[in-house]
This record gives sequence, structure tokens and C-alpha cells, in this order.
Amino acid sequence: MRILLVEDDAALADAVRDYLVAKAFVVDVAPGLAQARAALAAVQYAAVLLDLHLSDGDGLTLLPSVRALRERPIVIVLTARDQVTDRIRGLDAGADDYLIKPYDPAELLARLRAVERRRSANNSPVLRLGKLEIDLARDLVRRDGIPITLTQKEWALLRVMATRPERIHTRENLADALYGFGDEADSNTLEVFISRLRRKLGRNYIQTLRGLGYRLTFTPEEEE
Repeated sequence: MRILLVEDDAALADAVRDYLVAKAFVVDVAPGLAQARAALAAVQYAAVLLDLHLSDGDGLTLLPSVRALRERPIVIVLTARDQVTDRIRGLDAGADDYLIKPYDPAELLARLRAVERRRSANNSPVLRLGKLEIDLARDLVRRDGIPITLTQKEWALLRVMATRPERIHTRENLADALYGFGDEADSNTLEVFISRLRRKLGRNYIQTLRGLGYRLTFTPEEEE
């Protein structure tokens, strides 16, 4: 899951980014509105974490640009403004959630995952596909009840597909979930991670649709 963090406090941005990266998210940081608009035009994000008090303006002025996107990301406002009127203003402008600074990073993670579930087809944090059980809230996956160990990048890839199972995810969409700005990746990296996931989960759970992309699915053959 690739996230855009719009925050002009460099120390706070680094701390939030490091925490979320450790939880298998990919995070790009924009210190202002201009950088945020450029990032939104270049990348399809799953979520935007938006500070309101930015050096170049009010963060809420970014929301029309977010709403205009074909695939609108989740927006969680992060701000020191704690008045009820401020919260109402943010939610009315199109934000999905609101978190008051200072906040516990674990609460941000919980809010992010809760909104993610509400926006997906799966309202439960636990997805069951045949013998496979994927717990998105606890970053756990089991097959036949046996835990499977995944790397951060494998989790990042699986999270995108598990949030919307049976949906076809393009190569570009999945690559965005793996790497942020400045990260290096060769053209075969995605296939390498898909292959690793198939070995760990079971080869029939991830389907390749040539010319279209990949999807996570339940197949009867896996149950035989």
C-alpha cells in the first residue's frame, strides 16, 4: 500500500514514514502543497496523510485535487487543530478520518487500516480464501493454520491484493505498492515477488492475466 504523507515537519515526517515502512507500507513524503500535487499527478496512492498547517497553505485546499482523481485515495487529516468545527470542516471537505496531534503511531496505523477496510469490499480484517487466512490487522497469514513468514515487500504486495480480492491489479499498481520515490527496482522485481508469494501461499492463489495484471483469488484446484 503506497501512502503520500503531506507534512512539513521533517522530524515528524521521518518518524511516521519509518514507522509505516516497518509495517510494510510504502511512504512518499511531500513537505508542501506543490510537492503533494505533483506526487498525486504522478502516482496512484491508496492513502493520503494530510497535515493542515503547511508552510505554503492550508492542507484542505489539496482535497479538491484528491477528489478529482479517478481512483480516490483514503484521506486522513493529521493536525494540531482540535476544535470540533475544524474536524467538521475537514470531514465536509472530503477527508475520511481525522487524527489530532500529538498522536500515537499505533493509533494512526489502526485508523488507516480501519478506513482501508471500509473502502474495500472486505469489511473484516481477516480474509479467508480456501485454506488461506490473511489477517490484515495483525500482519499474519496462515495456511492450514500454519503461520507463513513474509518479508516487508511481500506483505506490501499481498496487502494490495488482499484488500480487494478478485480485482485485477495492473503491474503499475502493484509496483507502486512496492517502491517509493528514490527506490531502485529492475523490471523483473515484481515477478520475483509474485513468484515468492506463490511459493509461500500456494501457486493457484495468485492468478496471472496476461496483458492485464494479477489478482488474488480462491481456486477450487487449491483445495484438492
